[in-house]
Amino acid sequence: MNEQLRVLVVSHAHPAVSLGGAEIASHNLHCGLKALPNVESAYLARVGHPVPRHAASALMSLRLADDELLFHTDDYDHFFLSNGDTQALSRDLLRFARDLRPHVVHFHHVLGLGLEALYALREAFPHAAILVTFHEYLSICHNHGQMVKRPSGQLCEAASPIACHGCYPEIPVSRFLKRELFVRGMVGLADAFVSPSRFLAERYVTWGIDKDKLCVIENGIVVEAPAPARELQGSNPRRNRFAYFGQMTPFKGVDVLIEAVLRIPKEIWGEDSCLMIFGGNLERQPIEFQERMKKLIADAGYRVRFYGAYQNADVPRLMRSIDWVVLPSVWWENSPVVIQEALLHRRPMICSDIGGMAEKVRDCKDGLHFRTGSSQDLADRIVEVLGDTQIWDRLRLSMRQPADHIACAREHVKLYHALLRRKLDAAMASSPALLSHSL
Repeated sequence: MNEQLRVLVVSHAHPAVSLGGAEIASHNLHCGLKALPNVESAYLARVGHPVPRHAASALMSLRLADDELLFHTDDYDHFFLSNGDTQALSRDLLRFARDLRPHVVHFHHVLGLGLEALYALREAFPHAAILVTFHEYLSICHNHGQMVKRPSGQLCEAASPIACHGCYPEIPVSRFLKRELFVRGMVGLADAFVSPSRFLAERYVTWGIDKDKLCVIENGIVVEAPAPARELQGSNPRRNRFAYFGQMTPFKGVDVLIEAVLRIPKEIWGEDSCLMIFGGNLERQPIEFQERMKKLIADAGYRVRFYGAYQNADVPRLMRSIDWVVLPSVWWENSPVVIQEALLHRRPMICSDIGGMAEKVRDCKDGLHFRTGSSQDLADRIVEVLGDTQIWDRLRLSMRQPADHIACAREHVKLYHALLRRKLDAAMASSPALLSHSL
């Protein structure tokens, strides 16, 4: 292909509106693609309540960059990952896409947009390469895509309509079977799938995705100068500033982290150690979790400081004030962006020993592992690092480098070209006349 490669990156939200890992990853890919020669990229992100729709069209700009656009949807069925406003898809989404004429459509989510968006673009562009990047297990699991059982919080190893009915007894087995068949059929319209972690890729292969259609490519971040190490002061300085970055949800294990801090003896924790929490949205969580958090916060007293939500641009400044990044998630995770940020700024991590976290944070090289959900085991790891004055420097020397968003974009472009060549070869083999209609 000698002409410019035209790529449409589709996200369930724009990082300017909703700061999450998938939003950051998709936007970083868009920016990385634009930085490469002979590649054009457009970014389409879903937006909904509380942002109002401006006019009859679902397309909105909100003063974003010229190659970034928002698509407003509110008629979304979370169970079937389905968009009821198919008129807006056929009228506005396809009008925009036909003007763009993409060679590649890369979905980083269907949340809010619905699987019907994938179907509409597949039908409109039969010769384009369509990809889906998985960021969690939403196609498999109705429980926010976390693969955690309700109400026990036990990790789920494999989903099935019967097992899912056990988590949601109010939803019949037949309805879960209908969901599975619908999602499998719609997702199967894609030509290829990308997973940022081997662990998540293996889960989707077990679920039924063709392993030959699945490629593991790490999410890239914008690589910049790392934040300098925190300056130590006093007669007995220690690397004793621990930080949590992320949403305050039950799945993220922030309650496990605070409980771990409470378990550390006062003579070891001292007066100068601190857990710094950068996160928000606690008020949106279940009431019982909010109450548990309020009690833990009250019990923690001076040991824990809350700084509220943050923007991605704030991370380098925030990293200056901390020594350790803690990831206490009680679900499998995939590829949390905070891991890449901690690697960039050379802040060793303490993380749960499962899923994408255990894969991305090499034990005793990029950080330390603890047994998932065990506040005592996490407390033991914190006690370990507080008592070892050399471990922080040792880990910083062995930490790997983060994935760069430009290199990530190059890997994606190689995949795009391979898919397009494969589709063209298949079209020519079936009917040489189709060549004249190919991209």
